[in-house]
Amino acid sequence: MLADVIARLRRAMRRAARAADPQSPLSVAQLELMSYLAENPGARPSELARLLRLAPNSVTTLVNGLGSRELITRSAGPSDRRTVSLNLTPAGAHAVRQWQETNTAILGGALSELHPAWRHVLSGALPALNELIDAIDAVAERATGPTQLEGGQQGAPASEPPIS
Repeated sequence: MLADVIARLRRAMRRAARAADPQSPLSVAQLELMSYLAENPGARPSELARLLRLAPNSVTTLVNGLGSRELITRSAGPSDRRTVSLNLTPAGAHAVRQWQETNTAILGGALSELHPAWRHVLSGALPALNELIDAIDAVAERATGPTQLEGGQQGAPASEPPIS
């Protein structure tokens, strides 16, 4: 049931984002890659593939498309010139900010339509949802090998829920 709700939430967010900006030429996958790149500047394509849990050739396709739109730059890696380091251009950073602002506005608008008690329930569930994200990342790491997570942290053991 939770998986169904999360899938429906993701679809609803994508639909609402497309409705808010129907002319956007960027796919959700491209925007997600750029968001990770905003959080991990200078990342190599192989690092992004691990972070996004995508096949390397899928990342290459996304990077090529974003590069042709001048939303990201490629440069030789700082420690090994045979590697490629990726960074957002100012236009790419602007696109990420716009996407984040759109998502924030969508959620804010939807939350404002909910009864205050439901908003309180959702707010109270945020720590548990963050723990769930960490647990899902840990499952994925065990299946595919360790990877750096957002903010440069390895997956941490689950914390105890607060006692009420």
